[in-house]
Amino acid sequence: MKLGFVRHGQTQWNLEGRLQGSSDIPLNDTGRSQARDAVQVLGAGGWDVIVSSPLSRARETAQIIAEGLGLELGPSYDLLIERDYAQGEGMVETEALALWPDKNGGGIEPLASVVDRGLRAIEQIAADYPGKNVAIICHGTIIRYTLSHLAGYKLDTIRNGSVAIVGRDKAGAWQLELVNDEVPDKLVH
Repeated sequence: MKLGFVRHGQTQWNLEGRLQGSSDIPLNDTGRSQARDAVQVLGAGGWDVIVSSPLSRARETAQIIAEGLGLELGPSYDLLIERDYAQGEGMVETEALALWPDKNGGGIEPLASVVDRGLRAIEQIAADYPGKNVAIICHGTIIRYTLSHLAGYKLDTIRNGSVAIVGRDKAGAWQLELVNDEVPDKLVH
């Protein structure tokens, strides 16, 4: 079984550097193009199903990818919703950081909670689709910190429309195979 994580395509708030978290901001035209580009990266992966966060930017990205791969769009999972930035929603990131260093405070969801939701989502999806290859379209922070937890080191920012892949090893542990469309440096020998 492998899981392919795709960060939704760009939104206007991404372009402006705003924290959008759980706000339901739609894709822009660049975001739609990024979703089509992700189809090329995922193309030969043997995907069985496409699932997503219920937020419209992830759902539309998932629909574009599903159509591009000739698959039916699967369900959405609330556990995959992006980090809740609370009072920081809609702020330019530098403004939020000035008020809440490291984005701690202002009611912002703690990263430990984001990672916990990400891990629970993975286990739920694995239970729903045992032995299947599932492409999961969701959000940058939940992908970055959930996969950082699985990899054991902090990953760089996840780019809009990029693909990250994890596979299960023989012992059943998740192993990082691809991040931001590239093999991670830690795996290159």
